[in-house]
Amino acid sequence: MVAISAPGPLYVGLKDGQIIVGSVATVDGKFALTTQSAGVVTANKESIQFIRSKDEQTAYETEIDRYRNPRLVDLWTGTLDLGYAASKGNATTQSFTLSANANRATSRDKIGVYYTSLFASNDVEGKSITSANFKRGGIAYNLNVRKKMFVFGSVDLETDEFQSLDLRFVPAGGIGYHAIATEKTQLDLNLGAAANREFYSTGLNRTSAELLLGEDLVHKFTATTSLHEKLVFFPNMSDGGNYRVNFDTTLVTTIRRWLSWQFTVSDRFLSNPVPGRKKNDALFSTGLRLTFAK
Repeated sequence: MVAISAPGPLYVGLKDGQIIVGSVATVDGKFALTTQSAGVVTANKESIQFIRSKDEQTAYETEIDRYRNPRLVDLWTGTLDLGYAASKGNATTQSFTLSANANRATSRDKIGVYYTSLFASNDVEGKSITSANFKRGGIAYNLNVRKKMFVFGSVDLETDEFQSLDLRFVPAGGIGYHAIATEKTQLDLNLGAAANREFYSTGLNRTSAELLLGEDLVHKFTATTSLHEKLVFFPNMSDGGNYRVNFDTTLVTTIRRWLSWQFTVSDRFLSNPVPGRKKNDALFSTGLRLTFAK
């Protein structure tokens, strides 16, 4: 063992949970910890978990308190996905996708906010035509009531020009179950109810009560590659036989701590669209992902 002598005060953490404060020296292959209250305490190298200076210990305790008693602005993590494609020649085309997510998770609750949009246009012989234009966003709150159980509330908003959908407003709530919660895999199951309020540019407005059945999966394949997949099924309780399905999945490969490459599939299925509109709208996008944490 290399000889150590530090006047301290140093904070020495032992495997049994004790933290000893004092000067540190090595004597006969053991650590001799000289404290003000207990005198000299000896410890084997194997029993020591950490040695910190006063400044390092203060910073550690501040960070622990931040997690135990976080402010609303603390502990946020998020991503920003960008995608752009364009062509020039006989036809001019361009498309732009934007997706953003922000989450704040503690041992007690979780807040999630999301936004996704797609815009695409074609310019042929000087005539510009919009070929895709939709926006989706929402906020959700989960509150743990037991180790495996939680309650949730959410609000989703959506607009889609080519569904003739000016606005879909969906508040929802229910209960959830943490079916799997390991370092590599987290799987949540959701059961609840929703109110679907739709406004169409055709003049049609309709309100429906819906059942909510969903699952939310996060799986890490490797240290750099992960998958996030979410599926929600909305049977229509006001108009039997009709339903909606929301499906989103993203595969991410980390390049740097703050930079990744993502491939996303986002699908919305509506069994009863307005006349002349298709039932299914799918988005496929890939591009760079920027990550932030606070």
